Parts: sequence; structure tokens; C-alpha cells
Amino acid sequence: MSIEQQEAIKQRSYAEAMRYMSNAKETLQKARKEDKYYTDKKYVRTACGTAYNGVLLALDTYFELKGVELPKKKRRSIEFYTANAAQLDGKLLKELNTAYHVLHLEGYYDGEQNAMVINSGFDVAYDIIDHIKPNHVIELPPAKHPILQRIYSLFF
Repeated sequence: MSIEQQEAIKQRSYAEAMRYMSNAKETLQKARKEDKYYTDKKYVRTACGTAYNGVLLALDTYFELKGVELPKKKRRSIEFYTANAAQLDGKLLKELNTAYHVLHLEGYYDGEQNAMVINSGFDVAYDIIDHIKPNHVIELPPAKHPILQRIYSLFF
């Protein structure tokens, strides 16, 4: 795979992962924060699930760029991700473990409402997504209209 092809893949996947994170942040704002806790568990769970999906998208891209063959099935186990992250990058493995525990288990499944805990999961998600950050990031305006969303997905 050429450097240009890798950059194109990074551009597309990075933009999509950041879109997930943007949506997750918007959803988290709906959870309203009082003192150190979010008040609405439903929005926290939704936001954490969305952020975790952005992490998985970034990991799939990272593995693809590193030559790891992705299984044909769409749903991959956490064991797949941890085993491959352990082989490629120890720091990435630590970040993945944190994202999995904070965003997926505590945030999504358990509905953790402590803002510091949830925000730490979001920070780690951004760290993981940065592993696929292209050399030159193309900033796209938000696509509110479905036609613009389709055009963006075709080209970016």
C-alpha cells in the first residue's frame, strides 16, 4: 500500500472517528452536569457507546495500516483488539484497556455518572484516535443535510 493510499485511508477514518467523538460530546452535554456527576444516565450511556465505537473504528484502521488481517465478521471480540494491540504497541494496549473499561463497561453498561471518570475515557479515546491522525487533516464543516453526509462519506 502506497503512502498516498495510507494517507487517504487515514483521512477518511480519522474524520469519521472524530465525527463519532463530536456526536458523543453533544450527547454527553444533554446529560447535564451537577457538581461532579452527570444527571441523566441514559445520555451518558449513549455518549460512551458512541465514543467507544469511534475507538473501534480507529483501531480497525490502525490494524489495517499495520497489515493485520481483520476477521470477516463485523463484530470482533475485545480479545482480538487486545492481542493485536499488544503485538504492535504497548502504549496502545494500555489506552485500549482504559477505553474498554471506562467507556464500554463502566460508561455504557454500568451507566457510570462520575464526570471525571467519563471524561478520562473520552481523553483516552482521543489518544487512540490520534494513532491514525493523517499528516494533513482536512477539516470538514458539519454535514447536517443527508446529501452532504453522503458526499462526505464518498470522498473523505
